[in-house]
Amino acid sequence: MAEFISDVKLFAGSQSRYLAEKIVDYYGQPLGQMNIERFADGEFQANIQESVRGAYVFFIQSTFAPTENLMELLLMIDAARRASAGYITAVIPYFGFARQDRKDKPRVAIGAKLVANLITTAGADRIMTMDLHADQIQGFFDIPVDHLKSEAIFFSYLEKEDTSNVIFASPDVGSTKRARVYAQHFDTGLVICDKYRKKANEIAEMTVIGDVEGKDVILVDDIIDTAGTLCTAAQALMDKGAKSVRAFCTHAVLSGPAVERIEKSHLSELVVSDTIPLRKESSKIKVVSSAKLFSRAIRNTHEHRSITALFVDKKKMSNK
Repeated sequence: MAEFISDVKLFAGSQSRYLAEKIVDYYGQPLGQMNIERFADGEFQANIQESVRGAYVFFIQSTFAPTENLMELLLMIDAARRASAGYITAVIPYFGFARQDRKDKPRVAIGAKLVANLITTAGADRIMTMDLHADQIQGFFDIPVDHLKSEAIFFSYLEKEDTSNVIFASPDVGSTKRARVYAQHFDTGLVICDKYRKKANEIAEMTVIGDVEGKDVILVDDIIDTAGTLCTAAQALMDKGAKSVRAFCTHAVLSGPAVERIEKSHLSELVVSDTIPLRKESSKIKVVSSAKLFSRAIRNTHEHRSITALFVDKKKMSNK
C-alpha cells in the first residue's frame, strides 16, 4: 500500500488562479503561497513561499496559450521537487497541445507527447486533467493520469431540463464517441455532421447523417476554437428542419472571431466549462464550473480513493 501523506498543499499558476480559488473553496483550505518573479527581459522564476517538504502538492494550471503557462507549470513542479515535496500532481484542467497527438503529415512534431515528456521530466508524479482531445494521450505518460470527464458537470445541467424532444449530434466524425455518451445516457437518438474541407480552416461542405426534423439538437464537442465547424453544423441542422440547436463544449478556446461567429449563428446557447477563462462575454455563452469536480478528485487522490466513481455514468452501469 502507498504511504499516506497527510500534509496537502494546493498552488495555482497565475493564469488559472480564478479556477484554483473556486477549487480550494470547495476543498476547504487556502491556496499555498506562490510567487512568480518576473525579470525585465521577460524571464520568470517560480518561488514557493512555504515549506512543501514531504507534502502532497497539487499545482493547478491549464496550459492554454500563451506557452508561458506551460513553462510556468514546469518551473513550479521543478521548484517543488527541489524542495523535497513528497508527491507532486499537476492538475491541468485544459491540456494544451493535445491536438498534436500524431504525425498527420511528414516532418511534424507530436506536441502532446513532447509536453508529456516535459511534465514528467520536470518531476510530476501524477497528472489530473479533463476531456483530453484524444484518449490515447494518456499513453504518452509513464506516470498515472486521472482523466476526468465533463459529463459529470454537463449531465447535471441537462437533467434539470425536459429532454424528451432532444437529440444529440457530433459536429464532425471525430466527436461521434462523445456525442454517443450523451445519447446513451439520455436514451435519445444520435446525429453525425460530416464535414469536407478543400483547404485548412475552410469547410466546403457539411452533410447531416440522421433525421433532425422538429428536434431540439444539442451538439457535443471537447474544444471550441474558431467556432467555424460548430456554427456551420448548426446551420446545416437548421436547414434540415431542426427546431433549435445548442452546443456543449468543454474547453472554450474561442480564438479569433469565434464569439462574433457564435452571436451571429443559429446556436441558441453554448455551454462551456471554466477550464479556460472566457476571453469575451456573450449572452449566448453559459459557463458551468468544473471546480467542485476537481476539488473532489484532488481529495480522492490524496485519500487513495477512486477517481472514476466521480464521473462514471451510474445510469448506464445500472442497466448492465
